[in-house]
Amino acid sequence: MSKHSTDESSLSAHSHESGDGTGSVTIQGSAAFQVKYLARDIQAGVITGAMAIPLSVGIAMMSDYPIKVGLATVAFASFIGWINAWIRPGNFIGSPGIAAGLAPVLAMGVASFGVQNMAFVIFLTAFMQAIIWKYNWQRYILIAVPGYLVEGLLAGVGLKIALRFMEMTYELPVDQVSAESFWNGARIQMCLISLGGFALFVYLFSKFKDSQPAIPYFVLIFAGVILAQFIPLQMLYVEDVELKLALPIPQFDSALTWVYVIAFAAMLAVIDVIEQVMSNAAIEKIDPLKRKCNSNNSLLAIWISNMGASFFGGMTNLDGLAKSTTNKLAGAYTKFSVLIIGLVVTFFLIYSEYLAYLPKFALAAIMIFSGWKMILGLVHVTHHGPYALMLALLCGGLVFKVGIFEGLLIAMAVHGIVHYMVYYHSDKLPRKAIIKKYFDGLKGGDVS
Repeated sequence: MSKHSTDESSLSAHSHESGDGTGSVTIQGSAAFQVKYLARDIQAGVITGAMAIPLSVGIAMMSDYPIKVGLATVAFASFIGWINAWIRPGNFIGSPGIAAGLAPVLAMGVASFGVQNMAFVIFLTAFMQAIIWKYNWQRYILIAVPGYLVEGLLAGVGLKIALRFMEMTYELPVDQVSAESFWNGARIQMCLISLGGFALFVYLFSKFKDSQPAIPYFVLIFAGVILAQFIPLQMLYVEDVELKLALPIPQFDSALTWVYVIAFAAMLAVIDVIEQVMSNAAIEKIDPLKRKCNSNNSLLAIWISNMGASFFGGMTNLDGLAKSTTNKLAGAYTKFSVLIIGLVVTFFLIYSEYLAYLPKFALAAIMIFSGWKMILGLVHVTHHGPYALMLALLCGGLVFKVGIFEGLLIAMAVHGIVHYMVYYHSDKLPRKAIIKKYFDGLKGGDVS
């Protein structure tokens, strides 16, 4: 056995210890940086960082946040994620960033409370996540909100994202808009370009998703930039907002608003926690050294990042699976790659004028595909049986039509009523036994 192989086996074995929260100082250092993986981590960080730019831009737009604020959030979360890996590593190759699944939730918050109050909402969310982390309550949250309901929620969110960015596929520069006819030659041409770009992205993704998933992003963006030199296209506009530190002090008028804010922050905190736990489960499977993840350690990095972001008006974050998968396939072995990702994003944050070269149709194709992938998450629910699938579809429909908070609550209420009716009227069980079977069913992912 080679020395390199021996080192990897040894690190993998030690990493299983860190999964229990008992990792030694050596393991914590190994999670953050190793000289022998330096070149691989730098390569992975540059590739994943470049791929994260259009995703972060699209999610910020979907959240009704300024693009520069979204990029600042990703950069800050990346730096915190790397620092946390020295102390309490949660995972070893996960890439922090703003989550597509939370974009409509944040947009709803901006519409309800105003962007000036969202800093306090994020601060309150981080405070709740700190409590969840302190007492390791994520275990109970996963029992109370089953995974298939979360998949349904994300499917509804994915549909919102896809439809939101659909209009960018036929958007024209001002001088190309016709006052006489909507469907003029320029708009039809734009639709064909968008369709071709989306088809190219899907083809390249299917071809390289298991080897080099960043390729479809690079090809589509570069093709769009080149095409824009010959054909008038609507380009991305980045508002030059000032990023400054300020205390997240709320400005609410009524007591009822406070109640709504607390409930909203609780929903945001819970969804963020569940998505991180689900991401960690997937990241553990793709880890090149088969190291165990510690979700509670990941929550530490999340709530610190969220609380810090609230002081510059930032957004929520978590380790996204798309970026984490790209990070792994690009060659990452430690969280040093995340530091490089943060540096790449910081470059585009400082020199945001370069983002004006990004055609909107390319961004739309990426975000529509991301929304579609979230909808396809319902396929995972089929493993839980037809009842779980029906409930997930109901949750997704309610989230899309009624609202994220309301949709999830209604779906959980329907789930509870069905349990009560089945066990009380069919099995003649006492109420205590019904409650026990209800939580056992949530924990097991079915109602049998």
